[in-house]
Amino acid sequence: MSDYLIKALAYDGQVRAYAVRSTDTVAEAQRRHQSWPTASAALGRSISAGVMMGAMLKGENKITVKVEGGGPIGAILVDSNARGDVRGYVSNPQIHFDLNEHGKLDVRRAVGTTGTLTVVKDLGMREHFSGQVPIVSGELGEDFTYYFVTSEQVPSSVGVGVLVNPDNTILAAGGFILQLMPGTSDETITAIEERLNTIPPVSKMIEKGLTPEELLEEILGKENVKLLEKLPVQFTCRCSKERFANAIISLGKDEIEEMIQEDGMAETQCHFCNETYEFSKEELEELKAETQG
Repeated sequence: MSDYLIKALAYDGQVRAYAVRSTDTVAEAQRRHQSWPTASAALGRSISAGVMMGAMLKGENKITVKVEGGGPIGAILVDSNARGDVRGYVSNPQIHFDLNEHGKLDVRRAVGTTGTLTVVKDLGMREHFSGQVPIVSGELGEDFTYYFVTSEQVPSSVGVGVLVNPDNTILAAGGFILQLMPGTSDETITAIEERLNTIPPVSKMIEKGLTPEELLEEILGKENVKLLEKLPVQFTCRCSKERFANAIISLGKDEIEEMIQEDGMAETQCHFCNETYEFSKEELEELKAETQG
């Protein structure tokens, strides 16, 4: 099964719902960054939440999620858009701890609980929309839930999970977001709360082979879910040698000349995908000439 997400309504339009299988996408991030299990879980949960939040946008709009919890993994940064493209990295990917008291990866310890979760939306206007909330859990699902409730005033429930194999590769990853529309009945709220208290962890459901559709049916009841749209999800980076060349040009001719004299070449690396781009002395000379033109 390839990665994809679905958008749905439930309970006659009272609930807006999203669910994603992101196993391959998170696996690609793990492979590129060679992350260890606890860091992979934190990054994977953020990627799953971020790609669903991107799917809430339209057209060419983009979203950036930054988690800075003060923990040893440092910052987590995730970019996504309305087409299911997502990329992300964690500052210190080689972080791992013993399992926590619940026998799970200790994401809270890795992320920390003393920082902020920031969401920046590029909606194609001059000013970007930005919302920031304090980290309340460090487990991330609860933190994204708190973001929606506090910053966007939308009562929500966010569930995200990642299972990691003994060899550090990704076994399962995915998540869901449920959002209550204005006027949702008490009966509907109670029914959802009861189901959320009894369902298995989302990563376990994906490991069992449940599709995003089946995830929502498990949480909300098959008879209550109306599917709206299906969207492929993939790890996609927008970096290119041309973009880095433009960045080098922007440094100015003196700095480029310094690169030529000191190293005779330049090497740049993308934080998001770890792709490396090399510029020879001749290429640097050409870029320097462009600054003078």
